[in-house]
Amino acid sequence: MRWWSLANFVSNAGTWMQLTVQNLLVLQITGSAAATGLSISVQAAPALLMSLAGGAAVDRWPRKVTAAVSQALLGAVAFVTAALVAVGRLDLTVLMVLAAVTGVIATVDGPACALLGNDLVRKEDVPSAIGVGSLVSNAGRLAGTALAGVTVGFLGTAAAYAANGVSFLFVAAVIPFLRPACKAVRGVGGAAAPGGDGARGGAAPRPAEPDLTVRQGLAFFLRRPRLVALAGITGISAVFGRNYGLTLAVLITGPLAGGAGAFGTVSTVLAVGGIVGAVLGARLRSPSVRLVGTLAAAGALLQMVAALSPSLAVLLVIVLPMAVVESVSDTAGTTVLQTDPPAHLRGRVLGVWGSIRTVWGLAGPPALGLLMELAGARGALVAGGLIIVASIGAGHALRRRRTATTVVLRTGERAVAERPVLGTAA
Repeated sequence: MRWWSLANFVSNAGTWMQLTVQNLLVLQITGSAAATGLSISVQAAPALLMSLAGGAAVDRWPRKVTAAVSQALLGAVAFVTAALVAVGRLDLTVLMVLAAVTGVIATVDGPACALLGNDLVRKEDVPSAIGVGSLVSNAGRLAGTALAGVTVGFLGTAAAYAANGVSFLFVAAVIPFLRPACKAVRGVGGAAAPGGDGARGGAAPRPAEPDLTVRQGLAFFLRRPRLVALAGITGISAVFGRNYGLTLAVLITGPLAGGAGAFGTVSTVLAVGGIVGAVLGARLRSPSVRLVGTLAAAGALLQMVAALSPSLAVLLVIVLPMAVVESVSDTAGTTVLQTDPPAHLRGRVLGVWGSIRTVWGLAGPPALGLLMELAGARGALVAGGLIIVASIGAGHALRRRRTATTVVLRTGERAVAERPVLGTAA
């Protein structure tokens, strides 16, 4: 687990360095902010359509092999991009194609790496492993964003892409040496055993298996009220409460009259709060959807308070606990998502989640942008917080209303008294 965490830190740092550099590269090529946003959408779009198939592949194929191959492919894409930048042959069309290829590979790589990390610890330690993963992700984001400017300044854009390629190869090299603490129940394993005893039992169902596998994951997700509720809570929070790169940027540069340096300071505090929250989230043993909703509502209330900040100093004080609460909520939600389904369905459930997350990831910025146009930065943060709290409260009230009341069956005393022998035996 220590080796896996180190590899993930290196990979996350490389990925965030490349993402930062990619935005700058698109701006250099086109000079258009719209094109920069389009490149991000092109990389995220494959998850909308292919996450279900990617999750099914993770359930079917050996997890270590799947993760190692996907990491190696992501490294190859990064090296190709670095070479094209170095020789000056990278234009916007090629960059979009490479971004789309990266997005396709990520639909398999994301769930494979997430579940592989869980396989390295005992079942009761999975929530801690997820918390450690969140901690590593936040630390890698900080390091990668900081390294991007240094790398481009001293070595150039191609070097940033090449460094990310090396980080992927480092992960691929570590994976073969990982030893799972316990083997998960896997669809591929269950299918291989009967097939090995004779060709009769394994040959017939195989043609229908891929389509059935995708439907199975979607059906399981939709039939689990707690997973549907988790998707609703996370979605409403993501659309109206987590796009701080947009809302806080407008708040700081507008009403608070700050600049890029002030926004950088707030972003750093948000990242530090995320790390602290991940450490606290790692101590959760059996988080529930109710806990996720409570923490999300608390974060929304803090968001509303942050919107009314009279100065940057006050905003910094409020932003830290806000980030901590929301990081713990994210860790708790991820734990529920990865531990609630049976082991042989977890890849498919993560695939469904990837598609849903892409929907709200694409819908959030335009919705917030429209809200800020109508209500301003402060009004958008307050309105977003109210929407989150009201939605979570309404969902909780609806759940309580639908919960079946306990039915008390009265047993006649004479019937019990007439059977003393049976009562004594019991």
